[in-house]
Amino acid sequence: MLLPKSSLLVLLCLCSTLALFAQQNITGKIRDAVSGKPIPGVTVRIPNTNKGTITDADGNYTLAITAGTTSLMVSYTGYKTKTINLTPGNNVINLTLEEDFARLDEIVVTGLATNVKRSNLANAVATISGTELNGVAPAQTFDAALSGKVPGAMITANSGAPGGGISVKMRGITSVFGNSQPLYVVDGIFFNNSSIPAGLNDVTGAATSGSPNNQDNPSSRIADLNPEDIENIEILKGASAAAMYGAKAAAGVIIITTKKGKSGKTKISLNQETGFTKVRHLMGVRTFTPETAADLAGTADNPDPDVQAKRAAYKAQFTEAKNAGKIFDYEKEIFGQTGLVLNTGISLSGGGEKTTFYLSGNRRQENGIVKGTGYFNNSIRLNVDHKVSDRVSVGVTTNYINSSADRGLTNNDNNGVSLGVALSSTPDFVNLFPNALGEYPRNTFASSNPLETRDNMINNEQTNRFVGGGNIEIRLQQSDRSTTRLVGRGGIDYFNFKTAALFPRNLQFEENGLQGHSIQGNTNNTNTNIGGFIVNTFTPNNNLSLTSTAGATLETGYLDNIVTVATNLVSGQSNLDASANTTTRQFRQKYRDNGIFIQEDLSLIDAITFSAGVRFDRSTNNGEYQKYYVFPKGSISWNIAKMDFWKVPGVDNLKLRAAYGQSGNVPPYGSKFTQMLGSNIGGFPGVLVENLQGNPDIKPERQTEFETGLDVSVLNGRISLEATYYNKKIYDVLLRHALPGSSGYATEWKNSGDLRNKGIELGLNLIPVNTPNVRWNSSINWWQNRSKVTKLIIPPYAIGAFGNSLGTFYLEEGQPATQIKGTVNGDLKLIGNAEPDFQMSFFNELTVFKNLSLRFLIHWKKGGDNINLTQLLTDLGATSFDYDDEMKGTKAGLYRPGAGDASIYVQDASYVRIREIGLYYNIPIKNTAILKAIRVGVSANNFFTWTKYVGYDPEVSNFGSNTITTAQTRGSNGLSTGVDVMPFPASKRASFHVGVDF
Repeated sequence: MLLPKSSLLVLLCLCSTLALFAQQNITGKIRDAVSGKPIPGVTVRIPNTNKGTITDADGNYTLAITAGTTSLMVSYTGYKTKTINLTPGNNVINLTLEEDFARLDEIVVTGLATNVKRSNLANAVATISGTELNGVAPAQTFDAALSGKVPGAMITANSGAPGGGISVKMRGITSVFGNSQPLYVVDGIFFNNSSIPAGLNDVTGAATSGSPNNQDNPSSRIADLNPEDIENIEILKGASAAAMYGAKAAAGVIIITTKKGKSGKTKISLNQETGFTKVRHLMGVRTFTPETAADLAGTADNPDPDVQAKRAAYKAQFTEAKNAGKIFDYEKEIFGQTGLVLNTGISLSGGGEKTTFYLSGNRRQENGIVKGTGYFNNSIRLNVDHKVSDRVSVGVTTNYINSSADRGLTNNDNNGVSLGVALSSTPDFVNLFPNALGEYPRNTFASSNPLETRDNMINNEQTNRFVGGGNIEIRLQQSDRSTTRLVGRGGIDYFNFKTAALFPRNLQFEENGLQGHSIQGNTNNTNTNIGGFIVNTFTPNNNLSLTSTAGATLETGYLDNIVTVATNLVSGQSNLDASANTTTRQFRQKYRDNGIFIQEDLSLIDAITFSAGVRFDRSTNNGEYQKYYVFPKGSISWNIAKMDFWKVPGVDNLKLRAAYGQSGNVPPYGSKFTQMLGSNIGGFPGVLVENLQGNPDIKPERQTEFETGLDVSVLNGRISLEATYYNKKIYDVLLRHALPGSSGYATEWKNSGDLRNKGIELGLNLIPVNTPNVRWNSSINWWQNRSKVTKLIIPPYAIGAFGNSLGTFYLEEGQPATQIKGTVNGDLKLIGNAEPDFQMSFFNELTVFKNLSLRFLIHWKKGGDNINLTQLLTDLGATSFDYDDEMKGTKAGLYRPGAGDASIYVQDASYVRIREIGLYYNIPIKNTAILKAIRVGVSANNFFTWTKYVGYDPEVSNFGSNTITTAQTRGSNGLSTGVDVMPFPASKRASFHVGVDF
């Protein structure tokens, strides 16, 4: 029967009225509880759903809720989460949020698809916000910005060359020849951090055998990442926290989350940094006299007439230069340039209820302290998140990077061609400057003229990189007590890396050598990772919550590295075909890793948390590539302050925690097979067998870690302490050991020993002053680590430096893995240890009248020795600044290299450094609908350092940090940090900043 039109109209009105009653709008304004300022970006949502909204720039929000909604959850990073109970008829809810000083409500990642509040966390997970990373005194690269900010980490700049090059070691020595650097995960994408050598050893001869390319001083690829795009960083330091990431996580995991858009009006932010960079410290040079200049030819009592003739010539040369005012400080000439720093960034973010976006572009340009060096980086990023429905959401992140670094020629060199080595034997009375025709004089005191080399050589690294990924989350099932989510995540990291090293034939060292070098490298690298996870959260009542997770992951990698060396170049040409001789080396590697895991998390009365999981991992780099290795984990935390019996006033948090986990470290590519090297045999192509024998039974290194700690916060979080003890053991450490000559091989890969690291980490956060007009925030961190070789099935041996006579790292059972031994009066003795006694950082932020803030970070490293061969080279070259000082009855520069005591050059590398200091002012903006904020500031980075170390900088490593292992090189090892051989000097930066928001 059809209804009459009047009945249809009545029915329509009734349905509309019911719909209005079924849905209502809640509005309000959210402010800071102390200052009263509106808080933009606060999330207001219905619990256990995807339905929510975000406050606008003025702190206002509007949220449509359905009938039956009884509460709202309000959260914002840095503030305490609030749950608001709704009452019928109250549609306007204004709120104030209190700052979460102890960050107890902060959400921390605990697995590949799960997280937990910090107040219930069982591990010591360090968190660094984007402001802490880059908001005080921006460093040149992302990895440099981490220095001094990660408790438990040893972060060392390998050199000061433009483009970076940082070693990061979490909780001691993780591996000797395996991966010793952490895994970087950017928005769920595994980010490759390889260092790829340029083949400079063909010119420098830094190593004539063994590992010829691990002294090329390449940059690290994590430096490509733009720090201004980063929202926050979480650092899982060991196996107890990172076990679910599998074999790549043995050295820790650094989880980087980039910025996302927020619903509301589109926000445009423009930032400009303009500054300068200068050398941090110069060692100084020897002041010559006519007599000391003559001594460069030999002693005055030498009867050889040739020596006496040369003495007279040097004396005359010095006198002539002195009278003409041509005494030159070549150290200052080479390393004393002031470089311009320009950093421009623009970002747009915004969106609606369903789709948000973040788009940014950045251009960084920095000239180096050496003429012709510098770093240039262009980056563009687009992050888009879309809510398909209340049950389905997707996200996409993309990042394109183009960078170029001119890095000069420094570090170890046996041919006398690098800048520092040539300087070490060049006195100040020699004129090395070009004449009017541009012709450089020959340097009779070294194999090269460093000014000519600096002005005419090229050592460039160029990177084109694309990083992209996506994620999807589907709520398969949802009820008042249970939610089941399906999470899918995948990503690709591709880069093309080109190196170009050009040494024209007219350089001094090329004239009598190979008549010019053009060394060109081309590397293509592709990494992919994909994972699928199913997560069920079951909450039968308010006192119990269970989260079950199961998932599978797959990672692949393919690297193709080609280096071509052309010699005997056509004058003025750099093309490889404009030469008489070329040789080509190619290295390719391919791997496939996959794993499956399960994890269960249980929370009781929001005070006791249990977590247990297991991961099964396999890799094509293992000897048994089809075998799954098992890595379990488990943890427990008890927050006593949340128990009903706890009645102590003022104590907000008192948590005991313990965690245990295992992870692996996949053997280096090629360790399970013996390589065949291409060769020319009698004019015919052939192959030679590598003298390093592979081991088909090679196993991954296995790491176990037990961690326990205590967290306390009092006075509403204004004082909080985090104390952690860990015991990390590494089994089946992969080493190379000597074989008898009768085997036909020199060395063999073998799982040959065990290591142990023990350490303590302490963190104290304070809010001494918190008023509407003055706010003082202070953080103090203290940490130490002690390593030990607990098992070694091969005889003790030297590794990682230049031999016993100069001091070398020495692996020996029962001794620290970082010990340094050397020859003293003919006997091999312990002469040092690279491990610091402790490290400490001190961060302060003082804000006055809400808009003026002073921030600074002090880093203290106590102890830890370097092998200072830079001083040895200046002593041998008779140019040390203190060469003529008296030591044990003779000149210091003569005594030190001839004393037969390697401990002289093993020196304490302690320092206190103001890593960052910045003064910023937010200019008040009123009565404008377009301009939202203006920020100005000044900053200094690494500007002030106190150290007794005799060198350019106590942070140095001739052998780099993560150089790849190829057919021609064994790559970096995990021990040899702190070997100082004429590095590119460290720099200090000062900048002026302007930021405008629209």
